[in-house]
Amino acid sequence: MVKLFSGCYTALITPLTRNLEVDYEGLEKLVNFQMEGGVSGIVAIGTSGESPTLTWNEHNLVIEKVYEYSAGRGTTIAGTGSNNTRETLRGTEHAVEAGIENFLLVDPYYNGPSSLEIRREYIAPVAKRFPQIKIIPYIIPGRSGTQLLPQDLAILHSQHPNVAAVKEATGDLDNMRLTRKLCGPNFDILSGDDDKTYEMMRSSDIKASGVVSVASNVAPRAVSEFTKAILEGNTTTAEKLAAALKPLFQIVTVKTEEETPHGITSCKARNPLPYKTLMNILGMPAGPCRPPLGKMTRKGVATILDSVRKVYENNPEVLTPIAAFFEVDLQERLNQERHLEGLHYGEY
Repeated sequence: MVKLFSGCYTALITPLTRNLEVDYEGLEKLVNFQMEGGVSGIVAIGTSGESPTLTWNEHNLVIEKVYEYSAGRGTTIAGTGSNNTRETLRGTEHAVEAGIENFLLVDPYYNGPSSLEIRREYIAPVAKRFPQIKIIPYIIPGRSGTQLLPQDLAILHSQHPNVAAVKEATGDLDNMRLTRKLCGPNFDILSGDDDKTYEMMRSSDIKASGVVSVASNVAPRAVSEFTKAILEGNTTTAEKLAAALKPLFQIVTVKTEEETPHGITSCKARNPLPYKTLMNILGMPAGPCRPPLGKMTRKGVATILDSVRKVYENNPEVLTPIAAFFEVDLQERLNQERHLEGLHYGEY
């Protein structure tokens, strides 16, 4: 059983300057850090890369640069999905001309086509027009408001062999089991949720081959070793790394309860905001998010700090590659208030 996609693929953030322009120098550093960390590849311009707020010219250039900076050291997966098939075809064509062979197509968000429509009017036209590329549908109903179902995914896979994998972020293990049953053994399932990866890869009726990871933005070596250990059946190492990485997996989304003049309300800081905040604290190129994503609350930042301090205190080897590569003092950055300036709202 040949796996086209296995191991850790980092859903790379797009670093921005203070004036919200793409920081290409920072991008190169991040790509090199990932390559030195031994990841299998990088997803350029997924949700973590702020695809909704980048222009298509920026999409194209960031994808080109990630491919260029990777320099054959890992697989580049271009995120060219959208809620407009014509845009997706144009973006995919541009990346194909740049030499990229692997593509991530998120379910069309907001306009909410049915699974049948996603198959016939979105994935199939791309697969048919570019039979030489590998396509990974990205199923994340919590963000897209729609879902390509296993039945339609299986039809796509049978009619278009280049639909060769799926990024599964439904959080529904039964859905994943059905995907495996219908698509067969020669189809790759990638975890789209860091905290579900262990169960998905270990499960005999899911058999995920890897993860598209957010946490690997800061811990590429550890997440890569984690997936490798699972694939090799090294349970002891896999469980040890799962425990070490758990605090990082838990802050992809940060939920807090906040006081307002009108009572308590919940606040959910969603990817990539928590990880860009963390990367700024650690001294990595990240910068702000583009609006409407903004800043975290004080409680949200405190949650991030608590999690990353646990990792640094209990398993410093997870984070020490950051210190060496970016030449930062992690102990100082995790304990000096000045590194939090500008990263949270003053009040709700």
